[in-house]
Amino acid sequence: MNNILVVDVMTRKPVTIKPETNLLECAKTMVRKRVGSLLIVDKKKLVGFVARRDILWALVKKSKADLSGIKAIHISPKKIATIKPTISVNNAIKRMKKLKFKALPVIQEGELLGIVTMKDILNFHPELYPELNEFAQIKEQAGKLKRIKKAKDRNFMHEGICEECGDQDILQRINGMLICESCKNSM
Repeated sequence: MNNILVVDVMTRKPVTIKPETNLLECAKTMVRKRVGSLLIVDKKKLVGFVARRDILWALVKKSKADLSGIKAIHISPKKIATIKPTISVNNAIKRMKKLKFKALPVIQEGELLGIVTMKDILNFHPELYPELNEFAQIKEQAGKLKRIKKAKDRNFMHEGICEECGDQDILQRINGMLICESCKNSM
């Protein structure tokens, strides 16, 4: 995999916008093109980067301002992480992990050549899918364990079978058992 370069797997025609594009148009473009970010380009030069979270931030922070009045370049980060086309895919993955980014613009001699995304790399390197799937399963199991722990600590249950008399009723946890109101009163 060290001999496979970013240029081999990158998206060569990324979705781009002009610096003066307003946020409403950015949002529409993201939905229409089904992308999570847009590259701001002026005369083949990358001048900015707008992600979904940037638009959401603008919605929250500038709620009184009209989205059509805010230009993309105004909310773009000043420093943009990029990558060269001659970098190996392995190094691209390391850089993305380190920066916690899902995509990096590909720049050569100051000009935008494309964008490399985690999806581009996974399409090329599908053996990474099991690792990601395993990570998702671990995360899901951890969530289930938390929910089970909360359920054990819960005093009231909505409805169920009483562990004392076997009747269906609204249950309450007493001494580690789920019992109905009538069994609770007879204790």
